[in-house]
Amino acid sequence: MDTGTRRMGTPTGEIPFIPGVEGAGRVSELGSGVTEFAIGDRVAWVFAWGSYAERIVLPVTSAVPVPDDISDEVAAGVMMQGITAHHFVTEAAPVGPGDVTLVHAAAGGLGQKIIQLVKARGGTAIGLTSTAAKAEVARRFGADHVLVSTGDAFVRSVLELTDQRGVDTVFDGGGETTFRASMKVLRRHGTLLYFGAVIGAVPTVTMRELPNSIKISYPVFRDHIPTREDLMRNTEKIFQLIRSGQWKIDIGRRYPLSDAAQAHRDIESRTTTGKLLLFP
Repeated sequence: MDTGTRRMGTPTGEIPFIPGVEGAGRVSELGSGVTEFAIGDRVAWVFAWGSYAERIVLPVTSAVPVPDDISDEVAAGVMMQGITAHHFVTEAAPVGPGDVTLVHAAAGGLGQKIIQLVKARGGTAIGLTSTAAKAEVARRFGADHVLVSTGDAFVRSVLELTDQRGVDTVFDGGGETTFRASMKVLRRHGTLLYFGAVIGAVPTVTMRELPNSIKISYPVFRDHIPTREDLMRNTEKIFQLIRSGQWKIDIGRRYPLSDAAQAHRDIESRTTTGKLLLFP
């Protein structure tokens, strides 16, 4: 998301702007009337623009307390991607026992979380990665099958793995390059969950192009946490997944805040796995 907003700007179109929407830290000051937190409390936040900073002013509705048994690194690394994966797998396209899913970018921070949650709910995960090294990462996080593929070359292999039936759900953030191929590997009445509009041009499709009575979902992050109560409830579920060992959070690389530009270059080179963190 950060690299996309750097290229395209914030949803309001404001330029210049400070990037970043999530993080973790300690409360140093409180606004008038704030009773949810005290100075010194550890908090994590999400969707607070300007998070690439040593200090940030954010609304209390964006913040949650960090439990003592959750580290700052894990808290910072799980807010956006964790809530997103939880939204995808439990609400936008609920995965149940026996469901077969296809997860694009399976070695990335979001892909890892989707795979682990699919497995926790009794599903099967087929992961797609761009390199053999990334395939090993996806396997380590529980993928049942991993295919090394770029573009739309995965269709035949996915259909072979499912005896030509197709998968129940595709989690696809690849944009136009994979969108139509993802439609082809869905079973009848399967669901294509498309996300990541900031990665490039949005695919366009006519209703008559949709094969096998499939459904297409474009999940919006805030629909999973429309209120502070929903944010608190769902982050507590996420923290419990971490406590139980069902979710392992992979911190791929760490950078000083001054090296944020290098972090963006590394993301765009497609050589990274897991979650990248910046430290002030």
